[in-house]
Amino acid sequence: MPLRTIRRGVDALEIVVSGLGTGILALGVLLWTLLVGVACLVGVGFRLLPTVRRAAHAVADRERARLAVAGSGSARQEIVWLILHGTVGFLLGAVGITLPVYVVEDVTFPLWYRFLDPEQGGPGVIWWRVDEPADVAAVVLTGVGFAVLTIVLGPVLAWLQAYPGRRLLGGSLSRRVAELTATRAAALDAHAAELRRIERALHDGTQNRLVAVTVLIGAARRAADRDPDAAGDLLDRAQDATEQALAELRGVVRSILPPVLDDRGLAGALAGLAASCAVPCTLDVDVPGRCAVSVEATAYFVVAEALTNIARHSGATSATVLVRRAGDRLSLSITDDGRGGAAEDGGSGLGGIRRRVAAYDGRFRLTSPPGGPTTIDVELPCGS
Repeated sequence: MPLRTIRRGVDALEIVVSGLGTGILALGVLLWTLLVGVACLVGVGFRLLPTVRRAAHAVADRERARLAVAGSGSARQEIVWLILHGTVGFLLGAVGITLPVYVVEDVTFPLWYRFLDPEQGGPGVIWWRVDEPADVAAVVLTGVGFAVLTIVLGPVLAWLQAYPGRRLLGGSLSRRVAELTATRAAALDAHAAELRRIERALHDGTQNRLVAVTVLIGAARRAADRDPDAAGDLLDRAQDATEQALAELRGVVRSILPPVLDDRGLAGALAGLAASCAVPCTLDVDVPGRCAVSVEATAYFVVAEALTNIARHSGATSATVLVRRAGDRLSLSITDDGRGGAAEDGGSGLGGIRRRVAAYDGRFRLTSPPGGPTTIDVELPCGS
């Protein structure tokens, strides 16, 4: 058997065994889904439904990383993959890890067969009585056969195990091009919207203040000779207008890139948002190191907008913000116990959050069944 074929079979076997790991995770999520479904039948599992979706998505992402595929399938595709990989994929992985065990057992059988009762037969699938050299040789030949079978079947098992993931979780090139096109469009839309917001803020606020300062200074100059007291009052009013214009300019600058991020980092900036929220908010941040400034700014604005929506629209009595960094992904989860039923087309700013996240090739998910709870899940790439 050529060395290249043997190496290909061994490499494929390693892939199958790694797939067994995600198969075990998928099986665990399936069992958890079953438990949540039973709990829902008795009316106590509905609050656990979001955990099923998050767990399925996390396992699917791990499989995407294992297969090195790009793209993101829908929730339905991830559930279908979960069922296939948690059953068929798990069994294929079990077969893949069992075959080399049989090889090792049978090939090394001459070294330890004397310690066995001949009536019990040989190891693994060997059922016949083994007490003579010919019987031992038959066991060794069986091990060699298992070795050949492992090398031949390895690529087949690997392909069968990976096919559902590549088909359901991996995006095609055309889909990825469409995603990148949509991301670019979202980035341009977000940039244009931000420019319009800054322009409105400067035009409606700061510019009017500065015009008032100019008018007041001109009036004070004309009144300086004939009525010095009036001129002094006009200059005081001009100074007040100048201070207000400076305050509004600082507000515009902070809305572009909050200085608190530089001063206190993401955790400190979010702590300030949670403390100032009108609804009691619990914050849990575990982000080792620093992410890119633009990513931290996006995370800050996502949390700020989400907490503003909770205070204005949800009727919630509590909120939770969970922020984690795992590898090259920054994940945010904002949950409230309000009335639910939130939608992106309701003027609540959720569409703006989605566009801002999409501009960084991130992911945005909104879960808000009637009656609550409402959960916003956001993932942002932040580098390794």
